[in-house]
This record gives sequence, C-alpha cells and structure tokens, in this order.
Amino acid sequence: MTPKQITIIGLGGVGGYFGYKIAAYSKDNPAYQITFVARSETFKVVKQQGLRLISPEHPALEVKPDHIFESAEEIPQSDLILICVKEYDLEKVCQAIISKVTAETIIIALMNGADIYDRVRKIIRVATLLPSCVYVASHIKEKGIVEHKGNTGKIIAGKDPENTDSDVNWAIDLLKNSGADITFKEDCFADIWTKFTFISSFGLVTARYNQSIGEVREAPMLKERAAAIMEEIKLIASKKHIELPKDIIARTFDKAETFPYTTPTSLQLDINADKKENELELFAGAVINYGKVLGIKTDQTLKIYDEIKELLKQQV
Repeated sequence: MTPKQITIIGLGGVGGYFGYKIAAYSKDNPAYQITFVARSETFKVVKQQGLRLISPEHPALEVKPDHIFESAEEIPQSDLILICVKEYDLEKVCQAIISKVTAETIIIALMNGADIYDRVRKIIRVATLLPSCVYVASHIKEKGIVEHKGNTGKIIAGKDPENTDSDVNWAIDLLKNSGADITFKEDCFADIWTKFTFISSFGLVTARYNQSIGEVREAPMLKERAAAIMEEIKLIASKKHIELPKDIIARTFDKAETFPYTTPTSLQLDINADKKENELELFAGAVINYGKVLGIKTDQTLKIYDEIKELLKQQV
C-alpha cells in the first residue's frame, strides 16, 4: 500500500504541537510518511535533533519526521497538508505548494482569521480545503522545542463548501488518533466567525491602547470601541449568511472574563514591540475588505486600523 503523504508547514506553537503528535503517532507506521517544513534555525535543530513537545500529555521526547525541508516548494506531492504559518506568509506558502496538490489532496489551514478559506481558495483551485479554527495553548520555548499548557489542542473543522462529498474521514481519523481533539461538522463558519469576533475586537483595542484584556473589558471607552468593532463583524457575517448567536457581543465579553485580567493579546505584544510583521491585516484588513465588497460600513474598524498604523509610523 502506498503510504499517505502528510505535510506540516510551520513548526510554531500550532504546527509544532499538532505536527509532533502526528509524527509520534505515525512513527514506524508504514501507512504514513511525515514531512515537516521549518525555517532557518528551527530547520537545523529539528533535522539534527528532532522536534520536542513539552506537554502534560506525554513525556517530552524528540520525534523526527521522515523528511524535513526549509522551503514549502520542496515538499512531495501530499495527501494532507496542514498550513500552520503566520497569516502574512499564507499567500507565499499557497503559491509554493500549488504543484504539490491534486484533486485528492486535503488542506487544513490551522490559522486564526475569518478570511483564511477565501484567501487559500483564490490561489489553490483544486484540492479539498477544510475551513477550520484552532484552540491550543502552545508556544515556541526555543528553536525545535514547543511548550504546551492547558487543555488538549482543539480543532473545529467543516466540510469544504466546494467539495462537500470529498472523503476526508481518513484525515480526521488521523488527527483524532494522534491525540488531537477534533470536531468535524457540516458547516463550521459560525465557529470561525465567533472566534474571530473575539480575537479581532480585543486584539485591535488592546493593541491601540496597550491595555490588557481585563482593562478593555472594564474601561467604558475601550469597551465601547470593542463593541463597535464586534457590531461591524456581526453585520458582515449576517450578510454572508453566517448565523452568529444573536447575543454574540455579550457572549464575547463573557469570554473575555475567562482570561486573567492582565492578559495581553498577541497583536498588542507585536504592535508595541514594533514588529513589522504582525496580524493587523488579519484582524482589521479582513473586516474592512469584506465591508467594501458587501457594502457594509466599517468606520469603527477602519478608524482603529488607521490609528494603529499611525502608532507604527511613530515607532520608526
């Protein structure tokens, strides 16, 4: 039997966590061949020593894939590809793997964002692309070592709207058998947009004012700005026929209460560390662009987007 070719692109907190689990499960299993793609120092460390996952779920042992490459262009033709890169690298990765996918390939982009499916589909017209959102408390501890805390990494995935009859059960089973908590449903866009409502609104406001999630939740002006962004996202989702809960704004603030008061967001940390590569476009650009296409005003998102861009200019 020809082994299934499984490729994980990106070994950060998300790719390192799920990539490790898949490689560990598939070790000495002839049914699968595992390929990692990692950059620079991570590539060197994992190639020489293997990838280690520090987690309460199992001992922190190293695993090595069957193949590891520094560029996505080098991967073999694959049956399953997990794209686990930062959003600003998404289009570049998709362009690199076009020749490595077929009509039978399954792609899961394990990335935050409401527009990820649309962005991948614009470039890769063949293959089955499963919309998804991911929850995992993991981060790079050092090159080649990922640390995981909290609950088992969770994936919510749905059928590809353009390939609803594709056989994806084997890929879902592989993820489950590797130890991932994965839920597969007919339509997961409501899950994606529910998460996006939180990460976009709180990400933008915390980044603009360099205030924690708790401070945004309690300060009237900051809370008002976050709620205004949520309202614009809600309108866009409705126009796209994505059914969010009617009380999505209240639920989003309730979710914020589950975080420690002083918790920062990743966008806040990146913007205030003057990182040129950040997820501002993912959180604000997607709302603004969808608003233009759908004829929905996104004045509040556009205003805070411009303010954050101005902050970045001042840091130069």
